[in-house]
Amino acid sequence: MYRLFFKRFLDVVLATIIFIIALPVFFIVAVLLYFSNRGKAFFFQKRPGKNEKIFQVIKFKTMNDRKDAQGQLLPDGERITALGRFVRNASLDEIPQLINVIKGDMSIVGPRPLLVSYLPLYNSEQKKRHHVRPGITGWAQVNGRNSISWEKKFELDVWYVEHYSLSVDIRILYLTILKVLKREGIDAESNVPMRPFTGSLNDTKSL
Repeated sequence: MYRLFFKRFLDVVLATIIFIIALPVFFIVAVLLYFSNRGKAFFFQKRPGKNEKIFQVIKFKTMNDRKDAQGQLLPDGERITALGRFVRNASLDEIPQLINVIKGDMSIVGPRPLLVSYLPLYNSEQKKRHHVRPGITGWAQVNGRNSISWEKKFELDVWYVEHYSLSVDIRILYLTILKVLKREGIDAESNVPMRPFTGSLNDTKSL
């Protein structure tokens, strides 16, 4: 029952309530980023969702569009603004994704939506992460986030797909809130980007 109906019902109810409560913060951050990023408050990017269906994820734009002499974007670490760093460290950049949850693109809890370019690189086991809607937070996020390897992250994602339930989701939400309140690893992880995923070495089942 939870997987077929109740999870989606809770997603809509909780995302709507949280978004309404967060509206004042949403507008303040949007206005500040609008001026900080020269008219660009939001970041839109295509990501694969459930069953690899492509959707546009919405986040606050925390990096400017500065480029080098060749017209290429500078590294992430050189483009993140002071305001953007604060927004990331406070986890405020995730607020717009509540709109994705309400629309049905995402869930509050689930594997994080990654780049479309990664789709051909997953092995058959890792592809299972797309059997459910991607989430704002997930099992991998509360178990290491950027400090673990891609392979371990995908292993945790697949574990979630195979075991998720109301109690598992509540546990993940509880751990997420604790991490945000304690700022556990947030500062470091926000400023150290994950290396790009280049594919796994084999097509064997995760242990």
